[in-house]
Amino acid sequence: MENQYVTPAVYKKWSVGFIIAGFLTLILGVVFLNPAAGSHGDNLNSTRFWAVLLQNGLYWLFLLNTATFFLCICILAMAGWQTAFRRVIEALSSVVPLMGILTLVIIMSIVFGHRSDIYPWLDKEMMNHDEILKAKSGFLNPTFYTIATLLCIGLWSLVSKKLRDFSQESDTMGTMDYENGKRWMNKNIFWAAFFIILFGLTVGSTIPWLWIMSIDAHWFSTMFSWYTFGSTFVSGMALLTVFVIYFKNQGQLEFVTQEHLQDLGKFMFAFSILWTYLWFDQFMLIWYGNVPEETIYFKSRFQGMYSGLFYLNLVLNFVCPFLIFMKRAAKRNYTIVTFMCILIIFGHWIDFYLMIMPGTVKTNPHLSWFEFGIPLGFIGFIMWGVSRYASKVSMTAMNDPFLKESMVHHT
Repeated sequence: MENQYVTPAVYKKWSVGFIIAGFLTLILGVVFLNPAAGSHGDNLNSTRFWAVLLQNGLYWLFLLNTATFFLCICILAMAGWQTAFRRVIEALSSVVPLMGILTLVIIMSIVFGHRSDIYPWLDKEMMNHDEILKAKSGFLNPTFYTIATLLCIGLWSLVSKKLRDFSQESDTMGTMDYENGKRWMNKNIFWAAFFIILFGLTVGSTIPWLWIMSIDAHWFSTMFSWYTFGSTFVSGMALLTVFVIYFKNQGQLEFVTQEHLQDLGKFMFAFSILWTYLWFDQFMLIWYGNVPEETIYFKSRFQGMYSGLFYLNLVLNFVCPFLIFMKRAAKRNYTIVTFMCILIIFGHWIDFYLMIMPGTVKTNPHLSWFEFGIPLGFIGFIMWGVSRYASKVSMTAMNDPFLKESMVHHT
């Protein structure tokens, strides 16, 4: 078996090209959008600059963190089928610390730059006179936001590194007997259980409130965090599947078969339906309640200038995955699955765009060179980070106790 991945020259060119495109877009944004101006929303281009950076930083960080979450639920469920491509999961999780630092720089620049056009609770005068914001001041303040953000990104990075270290440790242990295998698995289980609790306390509850929902600081939804989870999990699985297919095409992942591909397709199919369920429930309950404090959130998206993207969001993220992934054959076709993964990633990028932009850029919204140039930089960064890890390790965890189960996996 050839387990050592060598990054092709073409791949390097594309990843570096995307990074350069993103960097040039950022420079042009600094020149033409004047990010230092208009912290109170009086400069629309300045607001747009920071909103687009925030959207992409959070979106891609959530997607990468999904890899660790997926690995942890497999470990706790004793699900061995993913072992054949575990190193791809680890490669994605290896980018979490780097993406976390990049995202941290963006959100700290917003917070300590007092960008109240992004987060209205940064305006001290408004906080003193607005009763609703004053009631939330215990957590909507720079100190709490900063501490929670640092802890969140730091712990995500720590756990993902621990699990990668354990996996690489198995390469040097040789074939494990029962006792060594049990000790090795217990370490994985401990950190996986810790991460699931951490994930529930961050992605499952508090962090989407702070990072995203506080943009529309008067509005709240008890379903918002799970809605965010649904969006990022299905798109995270799509990102994982794209890289599994890529490495398979490069002659790696010898034990990955159509059976594994079909199960990854099942995850995307199922969680596209879960996302739609959460989307509809949140929308329907707010529409039915018809309470002005709640309906204002959907009014700007459903009836305003963002209405076209509102409907496109539903088509890309529910109609297409539901109709195409319904058939078994589609989930076993590498070309169809690759196309659908890219569509899902783009669709939920639109979803995050709708979460962030209407609350910040309230007039004259448009998708232009800046909105599309910035994500290219993030994509190139992920491509570079994944290949960097993959080229350092064996692409098959040969001594993993669950490898045989993954080899004979049948759906």
